[in-house]
Amino acid sequence: MNLQQFPYSSDNFSYVIFGKHSALAIDGGAVESILDFVQKKKLRLTYITHTHLHPDHNCGTRELLTRSGATLLDGVYLSEHSQIELDGMPVRVHKTPGHTADSVTFHVDNCLITGDTLFNGTIGNCFSGDIKAFYHSIKFLMAFPEDTLIYAGHDYLKYAMSFSRMIEPDNPDIDPYLKSYNSAHVCSLLGDELKVNPYLRFNDSRFIEMLKKKNLPISTEFQRWESVMSIG
Repeated sequence: MNLQQFPYSSDNFSYVIFGKHSALAIDGGAVESILDFVQKKKLRLTYITHTHLHPDHNCGTRELLTRSGATLLDGVYLSEHSQIELDGMPVRVHKTPGHTADSVTFHVDNCLITGDTLFNGTIGNCFSGDIKAFYHSIKFLMAFPEDTLIYAGHDYLKYAMSFSRMIEPDNPDIDPYLKSYNSAHVCSLLGDELKVNPYLRFNDSRFIEMLKKKNLPISTEFQRWESVMSIG
């Protein structure tokens, strides 16, 4: 399976996962780029779906459906299926609520398309209000192998590292992480996220000491998670 990233708007990303013949568009706001790509690759755009249903993520859906004849895999479908078959290969669907109740992460090969659940360097806002569900979603994503590639719904990386440096100024991994940034293809290794993303560092001893100095609760893992969220 293959993955292609398409920027649109000011900082959003669409994605196309494709095999030899068929393609799946995720968060299809980059309508023209997606249609040009599948045409040049001689692919059939078979499915269109979303990481969640915020307007900046489903804004291209209607036009893509009309112009491609693809099938929409909506939230009901995603809630009832754990994978999507594409050219006989699975694209796994993981429920990752927290940013929104309907948020999902798509998993293909060693790549995760995380939408607004996990960004490169930060996480999304907890618009669902369910901070415990968000905690469990982040814990689930953190458990993937460290060589997993994180493809997010927005490019907030430079802003995120400014925040990380502000709260953890002595973190030696921030500069190498920034040097690896490629604006033409934005992704990161989960192993690097664990070193620099403050919302994934609530079990790191240096980070726990920083929370302690701020007089924030640290007794349990969930308390540390809540403490990190409180300073975001």
